[in-house]
Amino acid sequence: MKNFIGIALIVFMTLGCKEKTKDKEGQIETEPNAQMENSTEDEWEVLFDGSSFEGWKGYLKEGVPSHWKIEDGAMVFYPPEERKEGEIFDLVSEREFTDFILSLDWKISEAGNSGVFWGINEALELKKPYHTGPEIQVLDNEKHPDAKNGTTHQAGSLYDMVAPSKDVTNDVGEWNTMIITVDHQKKQGSVELNGVDIVSFPLANEAWNEMVSESKFADWEEFGKYSTGKIGLQDHGNRVSFRDIKIKELNN
Repeated sequence: MKNFIGIALIVFMTLGCKEKTKDKEGQIETEPNAQMENSTEDEWEVLFDGSSFEGWKGYLKEGVPSHWKIEDGAMVFYPPEERKEGEIFDLVSEREFTDFILSLDWKISEAGNSGVFWGINEALELKKPYHTGPEIQVLDNEKHPDAKNGTTHQAGSLYDMVAPSKDVTNDVGEWNTMIITVDHQKKQGSVELNGVDIVSFPLANEAWNEMVSESKFADWEEFGKYSTGKIGLQDHGNRVSFRDIKIKELNN
């Protein structure tokens, strides 16, 4: 009888301990993840919510040009059939940013070209965003002629400076998710396209200066000189769509 009671007690204690350990492990697995998810979500700021152009404007313009429309939760650029010489309809953020992670989806039209800028100084004497802002290329790699001008002109590249390690773009007409990191404190930047790290580049150091000196921007006095500036979406004369634009500012 004593042996039976002893065995029963051991079994009860063992089961109880296992159940307790299981509960404890469950808390360890779920609570930190939930906290991380909430924290991560709180750190992101929505720059375009799919319903309004709040926080955006035309470059060197008061409002948003009428060639930009909101359709199905995306901002879509329809190039004008005619335009005045030198007239552009690039969009820029109203706010300026320094160190950040920018996430967005883009979709380019057949044989289309566009881009995403950062570090834009919106000044009257600087007629276009790319006079100051470096660009991450948005392109139809198959049919736009710029793709034939070298891999540093293809989608996801740091334009004319760093080529993507591979072409991971989706077919024209499909959405691509791009994440751009700009971190002046760590002196580095990167591009992730459709879940693949394809570009890394130096920032705010001699390696950056040397890279610029070997590009088409070598003699552009204002190019890449502003660590704090606006985000820009390019009018390159082709239809392009952007959605789910959000940013996480980095505090190093």
